[in-house]
Amino acid sequence: METLEFIIYPDGRVQEKVTGIVGTSCAEVTAAIEAQLGLVLSHEPTSEYFAAQVQQSNLANTQTTYSDW
Repeated sequence: METLEFIIYPDGRVQEKVTGIVGTSCAEVTAAIEAQLGLVLSHEPTSEYFAAQVQQSNLANTQTTYSDW
């Protein structure tokens, strides 16, 4: 499940935490929001940011061989 969590501090700072989005696509998801919030002071990528997306295929290759015995 993809989630965006925002913590707004009394001094106006906003902390944004993204979970459930694998790879660099989280930057694409949050770019418009960050542009509206203002100056971004820092980015701290999580382990999900560095993880590779796994693509599954339901295509199976089968090979049948028969012994000459």
